Amino acid sequence: MFVSAPRSIALLACIACLPAVADEQQYNQISLRAEASSEVAHDRMHVTLYSEAQHQDPAQLAAQTTEAMNKALQRARQAKGIVVSQGSRSSYPVYEEKGQQITAWRERAELRLESGDFAALSKLTGELMQDLKMGSMHFSVSDAIRKQNEDALLKDAVDAFRARAQLATEALGGTDYRIVNLNLGSGGGYQPVMRNFAMKSMDSMPTPEVEAGTRQVSISADGVIEVQMP
Repeated sequence: MFVSAPRSIALLACIACLPAVADEQQYNQISLRAEASSEVAHDRMHVTLYSEAQHQDPAQLAAQTTEAMNKALQRARQAKGIVVSQGSRSSYPVYEEKGQQITAWRERAELRLESGDFAALSKLTGELMQDLKMGSMHFSVSDAIRKQNEDALLKDAVDAFRARAQLATEALGGTDYRIVNLNLGSGGGYQPVMRNFAMKSMDSMPTPEVEAGTRQVSISADGVIEVQMP
C-alpha cells in the first residue's frame, strides 16, 4: 500500500495539470506577410573571355592554347582594380563524318574578369578581344551593398507588418493584437543579371558598351499575430 501511494499522487498531479494546458491554447491567430523593397544599381561587372582552337596535333594545340592564355593573363594582371582568374579548360576530339575516326582536336580555355570599375574592365575587355572571344558579360550587386540596403529596409518591413496587423485587427473587430512570432528574411538569393552588349570603336579599339542596370533588393516580414477581442 505504501509503495503504490507515490504513483497515485503523481497520476493525480498529472490529471490536475490538464486543464492548465488546455487554457494555454491560443485563439484568433492570423498569419501575415509584408515586404519592403528598393532598386539597387549593380556595382560589379563580370566578363568571361575564352580561347578556342583546333589542331590535328593535341600537343601543339595545348601549347597554342597555353600561349594565348598566358599572354592574356599577363595583360590582365597589369590592370588595376580587376580580379583575374582562370576558368574551365577542356579539349575534345573532332571526328570525321561517320564518327569513327578522329581527325583533329579542339580545345577551349576561359579567362574570368571582375571589377567595380566598369570603364577599366570594359577597356581591358576590348583589348583582350583582339586574341580572345567573348563568352559572357553580366552584372551583380556586391555583398556589402546588398547587406547595406537590406539593413535599411528592415525597419520598413517591420513597419509594414505592423500596419497590416492593425488592419487585420480592425477588420475582425478586435481591440488590440500581440505578435506571436515574426521572421525576417531577404527576398531570394544571389542572382547575377545578364545583359546584352554592343561593340563601339574607341581609339580604333573595339570596346563593349555596357549598361549595368539595377536589381531589386527586398526584406520580407512573415509572422503570426493574436487578435484580442473585446
